[in-house]
Amino acid sequence: METRRALLVDAFTDEPLAGNVAGVVPDAAGLSDDRMGRIAAELGASETAFLSDAGDGADERVRYFTPSTEVEMCGHATIASYAALHAAGEVDAGERTLRTNVGDLEVRIDDDGTVWMRQNPPTVDAVDDPELDADRLGAALGIDPAALRDVGADLPVAVASTGLPWLVVPVNFLERLGEAEPDAAAVEAISDAHDAAGIYAFTFDALDAESTLHGRAFAPGLGIPEDPVTGAANGAVGAYLRAVDAFDGDFPDELRFEQGHFVDRPGHVRVRVDGDAVRVGGRAVVSTEGELTLPDEADDDEIIEA
Repeated sequence: METRRALLVDAFTDEPLAGNVAGVVPDAAGLSDDRMGRIAAELGASETAFLSDAGDGADERVRYFTPSTEVEMCGHATIASYAALHAAGEVDAGERTLRTNVGDLEVRIDDDGTVWMRQNPPTVDAVDDPELDADRLGAALGIDPAALRDVGADLPVAVASTGLPWLVVPVNFLERLGEAEPDAAAVEAISDAHDAAGIYAFTFDALDAESTLHGRAFAPGLGIPEDPVTGAANGAVGAYLRAVDAFDGDFPDELRFEQGHFVDRPGHVRVRVDGDAVRVGGRAVVSTEGELTLPDEADDDEIIEA
């Protein structure tokens, strides 16, 4: 039977069993879509990255699967992949080009193992939908609507994307954000109505003094009730903060977003926004490494064994 090397890697953290776990298959050459989907389901991470040769013009081809579907791009799985490969001595520090379903993306690996991922040029569109008011959003998120109205006048609800769209919802205080108990069906319906992967709710009332904000990301439509630390969403939120002039013309050179504390997977994402250049950065730690055994092609209906 065929075997493939597979990793579980905790992204956006220096500590194992924190941050956001991603599956990584460093050599996915020849794997069918069905097999990649089944491997992702077996590994059980929110997303698994599958790397293969890209051919001309890029260093690697990368595809991303949740346990239930393929997604266009995943920041934390990208950070996890290249941090793990660098730690194993399989790639050097420096620039690399990834070919993804949303186009070619740049990755830079620092000497200390920090991985920076340049995302797609951002789009930020304020939501002009009278039906999507604080009451409806509050009911969907399980947050007191007053916590949304307090900041809504200065910070609009918007759909922001750097490759994967997120509905960005500001909240006044961390206590209110921490009380969120989302209605998965309602969150999915709102996300679908606005062509978003999910809802990213945030507050500037962060736990750590050095953090810019605290965020929580809910994407039940992707099979992810709450994502611990979300690279794609945090890049989009960085672009959102610049677009809405959240810092009154004094935009920081680097932002630090904390996430995951309410699901016991704390981590943080570094974000840099310079015009259309949005980069997210972080470290990662390998927690599990081994071989997956695949069934023979004739027995593809069998269960993949870890």
